[in-house]
Amino acid sequence: MVGLMGRRGRKPIPKVIEGGTAAFGALPRCPAHLTAVARKEWRRLASPLHSVGVLTVADRAALAVYCQAYSRWVEAEDKLASTPMLLKTPSGYVQQSPWLSVANKQMELMARYMGELGLTPVARARLDIAQDSPTDQVTTIEFVTVYTDKEGNRCERPLDHSGQAGSADESDVKTISYE
Repeated sequence: MVGLMGRRGRKPIPKVIEGGTAAFGALPRCPAHLTAVARKEWRRLASPLHSVGVLTVADRAALAVYCQAYSRWVEAEDKLASTPMLLKTPSGYVQQSPWLSVANKQMELMARYMGELGLTPVARARLDIAQDSPTDQVTTIEFVTVYTDKEGNRCERPLDHSGQAGSADESDVKTISYE
């Protein structure tokens, strides 16, 4: 039996709202209670998430929680940079810095909300974003054969679709042997 708090199996694939930004209303406002670092993170993420239909007014709290966790994580990491990772207690025991615990907990919270908001590569792959969305970028990788000709010049020749280098004149190729 599945309780009210959870379900078994894979997470459902979120669907991006169709119809452009008008279909899901105005960009949610940044909550006033967020710290300066959290507000900066909000400004960095809110518009891109809203433009692809992931962020609506109903999602304001989820993004706010992520941004506040981010702010606390940044603060903890700053404190860790200026204090030792291990501390000696007055009784002589060695323990980890409390800032390490804070940083780790905030990273856990951030990871949870990053998955919910589509802020990781895997989470974005699960989103059903239209192909013409501003976040859709295609990267083309072209493989080439790099060689030195007999005059010592560096040359590049694109590989064809079979993975073979284009035809090179044997006299152009300088053989390099490794002993």
